[in-house]
Amino acid sequence: MFATYRPILSLLRGTAFLLAASGLHGLLLPLRGQIEGFSTASLGLMGTAWAGGFVTGCFFAPRLVRRAGHVRAFGAFAASGAIIALLTGLIIDEYFWILLRAFTGFTMAGAFMVIESWLNEKATNENRGTVFGLYMMVTYASIMGGQMIVAGGDVRSASLFMITGILFCLSLIPTAVSTQSTPKPLQDVKLDVKGLYANSPVSAVACLLIGIANGAWGTLGAVYGARIGISTAEIALMMSLVVVSGAAMQLPAGRLSDTTDRRFVLAGAAFGAALVAVLIFLFAPRSGVFVIVLTAAYGAFAYTLYS
Repeated sequence: MFATYRPILSLLRGTAFLLAASGLHGLLLPLRGQIEGFSTASLGLMGTAWAGGFVTGCFFAPRLVRRAGHVRAFGAFAASGAIIALLTGLIIDEYFWILLRAFTGFTMAGAFMVIESWLNEKATNENRGTVFGLYMMVTYASIMGGQMIVAGGDVRSASLFMITGILFCLSLIPTAVSTQSTPKPLQDVKLDVKGLYANSPVSAVACLLIGIANGAWGTLGAVYGARIGISTAEIALMMSLVVVSGAAMQLPAGRLSDTTDRRFVLAGAAFGAALVAVLIFLFAPRSGVFVIVLTAAYGAFAYTLYS
């Protein structure tokens, strides 16, 4: 078993630090922006900018990886994330933050591309499911851990921005000192959107709509929690439970989709997420604890739609 994981351990360690930093930064910015009086439109645009930067990174980051190699490219993306995190703590301005979030999305797209192409090469047909299952566990656990750091810190101070920068920097070390062989250079592959839609129109449209809904939650969920009056610790718990419940339901949802028409599973999960979202809206002013429970249910439905 250890022989299966040994070639990817350094990469997974770096991934854990990187995603902890990303989870912390993604929750910290809307909370601090809310305190600073940023408009809801500006906070929403931060999420839009991140998504736009991520999409752009999917097209342009491979060029850097092909030229510099996986290790150096990963280092460049992680270092960029650290610089951006420190700049957001240094300059508190909503428009500047929107710009920086676009750059963050770009760097995270590049980092994910390095990580997943690396894992894909190291995995074999016999252990691919195990390798990527472990990767998803690390992903969800790290994001949750980063978000929970907010509960123990002061959103009004610069300390959490510094911790974010430190975590990004720590993600550089495991891959930089690893003696494992690095992946082969990336092949030049183009995205065929028309072909993707022609191959599976339901999945293509569903992914677009799911991304819009979950992107809005990821950006504005913390702001929503602050405005209904729950504490910073409860907001961190709420956002983390969405991730945890989504992770817990990946395997059951995947198995169900293997034995049932996937369109029915997709429709059922989407309906469940929509119903829970309505309940959150109805019960928010009455019980913060109940809202936290409902958000966990939302994650169980909404975050399994991808699988």
